[in-house]
Amino acid sequence: MTAVTVKRFTTDEYHRLGELDFFGEDDRVELIRGEIFQRPKKKPPHAVCNTGLWQSLFKLIEENADIRVQEPISLPPDSEPQPDVVIARNKSDKYLSGHPEPGDIFLVIEIADATLSYDQKTKLSLYAENRITDYWIVDLVNTQLEAYSRPYQDSRGNFGYASKQVFFPDALVPIPGFPNLYLKLADIFPGEIGGD
Repeated sequence: MTAVTVKRFTTDEYHRLGELDFFGEDDRVELIRGEIFQRPKKKPPHAVCNTGLWQSLFKLIEENADIRVQEPISLPPDSEPQPDVVIARNKSDKYLSGHPEPGDIFLVIEIADATLSYDQKTKLSLYAENRITDYWIVDLVNTQLEAYSRPYQDSRGNFGYASKQVFFPDALVPIPGFPNLYLKLADIFPGEIGGD
């Protein structure tokens, strides 16, 4: 009897598929632990939140870091997720030589509605395993921000974060890597935007 196996891809193979136009122009895909995942289409609340988040962070951080929106990060050998927002260290070539890697990253942010469970489990474990020090989930389902820090591996080999804080839309949240800067959550949650 022949066993069925799953073909897993390296980042190099994934890039080669892109070069061969394997993916359609409108395909929203990412490589996670060797598997290619189709990302759902963004609904208006997700898009509004993503825009508000980028605008708020850009005003606060200005030129002190590189704010990347829905661009890949490199987690070799077999992952290249595309988080909604990444705050990375400035680099002279603006990452032309390669996507940001864990040592370049201050913060990874995912905006979650339909993907909430995926972001809380699969993505959280992946980011912790790769020593991403700070990971936020903007939870549009429960209108809150989950802020994770201090990645670790438990005795069974599972990865997670030792610290989790939950913030609600009236909160000011300190931005990792920028201790004197605070994000006003009311500016990013749809329905809260424009409110005081």
